[in-house]
Formats: sequence, C-alpha cells, structure tokens
Amino acid sequence: MASTKLWHVISFYISTALAIFRNLLLYTLNLNQSPFLTKFMDTILSLYFRFCDLSPCAIDLDDQTTVHFWVANHRRFNKPSLVMVHGYGGNSLWQFLHQIGPLSRKFNAYVPDLLFFGKSHSKSLDRSDLFQAKCLADALKRLGVDRFSVYAISYGGFVAYRIAEMYPDAVEKVVIMSSGILYTDDQRAEQLRRIGRHPSEILVPKNPDDLRLLVNLSMYKQNSLHWLPDFLLREFVTMMYDHCRKEKIELAEHLVEKKADTNLPVLTQETLIIWGDQDKVFPLELAHQLQRHLGSKSRLEIIKDTGHAANMESPDEVNKLVISFVSGCS
Repeated sequence: MASTKLWHVISFYISTALAIFRNLLLYTLNLNQSPFLTKFMDTILSLYFRFCDLSPCAIDLDDQTTVHFWVANHRRFNKPSLVMVHGYGGNSLWQFLHQIGPLSRKFNAYVPDLLFFGKSHSKSLDRSDLFQAKCLADALKRLGVDRFSVYAISYGGFVAYRIAEMYPDAVEKVVIMSSGILYTDDQRAEQLRRIGRHPSEILVPKNPDDLRLLVNLSMYKQNSLHWLPDFLLREFVTMMYDHCRKEKIELAEHLVEKKADTNLPVLTQETLIIWGDQDKVFPLELAHQLQRHLGSKSRLEIIKDTGHAANMESPDEVNKLVISFVSGCS
C-alpha cells in the first residue's frame, strides 16, 4: 500500500515536470505569436487543479454549444456537490485560485467556464444570463449532478440566481458574492455616472491601463498591478479578453441595457450573501436590498476592509463562510 502511494506521488511530479517542460518548449518556439508568461501560468494553474483531484471535461449540449468544466475525479457521496461560477474577472482557473484547494477538500467541486470564457463557447446569439443558466443546468444534468449547491461571484451571481429560480428541486443552497442582482434603473444610471465609462470598456479591457482600472475598481486593500510591466499585462489581456471579445462585450451590454426586473422571484433556497464593505463595483446598499428581497431564508455577511473581489482580498474568510454554510454548520 505504501509503495503504491509513493508511486502515485512520483508519477504526479514526473508528469508535472514533463508538462511544464513541454509547454516551455512549445511557447518558446511560438514566443512571437502567443503570450508566453500568462499561458505558462495558465498551465501551472491547470496542474494545480489536477493536484486538487479535478479533471477538465467538455460537454457538448448540441451542435452549437459546448460547456467546459473542471470536475471532481471521484465523487464522494458523503460530500455535498458545489458548483462554483466565476465572474468577468477571469475564468474557472484564474478566479478560484485561492479557493479551489480548501473547497475541493470539503465538496465535490464542479467549476464551469461560462459561455465565451475559457473553453466554453456557443454559436447562439442569445447573450442573456438566462441562457447561461440553462446551459449550465443542462450540462450539470448530463454530468449526473442532480443535486448541488451553487457559489457564484459577481456576473456569475446573475447566472446562479436564475439556476436556483428555475431548478428549485436541484439547487440545495445558494451563495452569492458581490452581485448587483437588484440594481434599479436609477441606481445603475448613477453608478455609471460615477465610473464615467461604459461597463464593457472596463469589464473587457483592451490594454494595460484598462486592466489596471478594472483591478483598481475591484480591489480595496491594494492595487497589485501597479508594479507589473505593461508587456505582462498586455499578455494577460490578449489571453483572457481577446478570445471572444465581441461576445463578452455583448454579454455586458445585455446586463446594462436590460430594464431592472421589478418582479424578480424570491428564491426558495437558503441563501448566503457575501459582500465587501468597500465594494466600488456594486455598492453595499445592493447587498442589503438583496437580503431584504430574499427575506428570512437569507443571511448577509459583510467583510470589512474588502472590495468587490473578496475572493482575492479575503479568501480565508470567504472560504470559511462558504464551507460552514453549505456544509450545514451555520
């Protein structure tokens, strides 16, 4: 038994070293054609997800739409299933870097790329959060995941809310973090006036300065990009945002231009709302509005000295809240 475990460890490190070497060689040969450093980091993150006992898979819903997931290798029936839905700040790999380790140890984790992010794509012209929700729910059903809780960040919160609303028998608990689902038209207009730019210009940056602005709006404690050189930020923009740029912009425009839903259904599930008290993207008043809308089956947790990206700025506190709530220890 001990020798078998030792061989698994040795095999993992050998395969990791070979994968790193292979990607170094490929990217070096194509250095002038692709963002080398950020793609190399993408490879490292993929290996980390594998180390957390997850594997990538692609679900073809039809001849138009494919949803890419990272899924638990071995589903443990004594663990709850948790679907983790990212926002505009990245894809499944980059946005849950600080969370996949702790959460995958407690739950059967399913981490999708939303359509037009990462490796998920569609030929459909539908850009609604409702379409995103239907595609994720369909893909989860094909994976055999019939009951699950969902934890979603920012734009992902709009999608998760729709899933919970449409499939109440499938969704057990809901965690929504920093997601302005109950924006009124007047609040939206005022926030756009404060920012001074169209959200699509910020959410889908074109250059290093745009990316720094996005991070500055998302973070409170520090701007972690101020010391990074432009060439590295340009590589990140190329890798993360140039892919399906048109579609990402259309997703943002759909959210901004649609009228506020004054008859948004109240979820039947227990819901945990997590918010940074210094959120400059979705002000804290939106968290209170959502909590009042959902009523007694909801709970609001406010994290002090934290901005919009609480998963990056206060990951330990967020992880504890998610684990306690979804596991039923709260």
